[in-house]
Amino acid sequence: MTTRKSGGSRFLYDSFDAAAARIEANERVAEERWVALERRLGQIDDALERLERRIWVGVYGVAAFLLAQGAEAILRTALK
Repeated sequence: MTTRKSGGSRFLYDSFDAAAARIEANERVAEERWVALERRLGQIDDALERLERRIWVGVYGVAAFLLAQGAEAILRTALK
């Protein structure tokens, strides 16, 4: 254990651990990338939900059109 004298810079007495600093920096970068990835995946999920809603509206529209055509055909044959 090293003893410190009072006063002076702490850098004169403490050694700088470059490997630990590099690891910490890489961990911070990885965490930021992870946060950005989660945010982007959330945006993609929202876009897919909107697309799915639009597709179902189209499917229901086609089904309604076909039912209307069928009902019209039934009414025409019944009125003849």
